[in-house]
Amino acid sequence: MDYIIEYYSEAVQEEILSLPDSLAARYVILTRRITAVGPNLGSPHTEAFGDGLFELRLKGQEGIARVFFCALIGRRVMMLHSFVKKTQKTPSRQLEVARKRMKEVKHADS
Repeated sequence: MDYIIEYYSEAVQEEILSLPDSLAARYVILTRRITAVGPNLGSPHTEAFGDGLFELRLKGQEGIARVFFCALIGRRVMMLHSFVKKTQKTPSRQLEVARKRMKEVKHADS
């Protein structure tokens, strides 16, 4: 049984799909893999941030992007937040947005 990809909001989905071409292509490839085998793709594709929060690591000609996501009950994967990375370290503001949204969806899912 496959996993299902969901989005926190339409804005999040549009933000992800409007990433530069090579990053969007990488996103499509990795999400197809997630639907087939599950959200834990391992390094270098995903990284755990604790408490069920993960990041999808996208790298392409135009740079680097990250998409935060979490797994939910019923083989569902929720895409929470994305951004194009400009610094070596993940900005704390980006992480805060993802954690807040994950809390909301996990609370609504229980």
